[in-house]
Amino acid sequence: MNMPDGGPPVADDYKCRFSLQDGWVDLSLEGGTKAEALGLAGQAVDRFNPIELTVGGRELVDELADRAMYLNKGEPNFAASYYTAGGIRLADLLVDSYGEESTPRPAPAEVTPLLLDWSNAEIVGDPDIAYMDLATGAAAVRVRSVLKVKRMLGFGSRLGEFIKYAVFPPGFNTLDVIAVSWENMERSDEIAQLADELVSTMTIVHVDADGNEIPHELPS
Repeated sequence: MNMPDGGPPVADDYKCRFSLQDGWVDLSLEGGTKAEALGLAGQAVDRFNPIELTVGGRELVDELADRAMYLNKGEPNFAASYYTAGGIRLADLLVDSYGEESTPRPAPAEVTPLLLDWSNAEIVGDPDIAYMDLATGAAAVRVRSVLKVKRMLGFGSRLGEFIKYAVFPPGFNTLDVIAVSWENMERSDEIAQLADELVSTMTIVHVDADGNEIPHELPS
């Protein structure tokens, strides 16, 4: 998504938090170092049942660490991936915040075409677009579509699918974009349901300058 003025994602004095169901692995990094990614991956592997794994433990640690490094390149607010019990990755999730105090927040209808804008891919077919209100009280736009993604160095393309949610926290001038992407088209409906279920658990909490939660009701 390319936001107006080309500004980078910015944080506000709140955070979006999720209740991760089984399969979702939090891959957010604070410092973005390989050592941090390996430590996070080692802790995550301990939550898998070794009997159910179809990949080796060391292989899964390396996969999780590499995925964490890849997802955190753009310094998102939150990053996660969904893995099967066997240790196979099905989907990635990223959360970013956008906004400036001096610039009015765009309306949901204005954001919709931005959600469909990809620098390295093109939309295939007609996207599914829905306007909704989340349990947090925030208005949201949900778009789902198939993508034709350009391969590196321009050698061909591959198909993938994504869902993006633009969330408009009440009382703030920012918006949050939750992007879920995957390539296993045979399991698209299952992954879409997992994404919708995860987003339904989202809460918006106030935090201080250090990211610690502040007991406070969200302004209406």
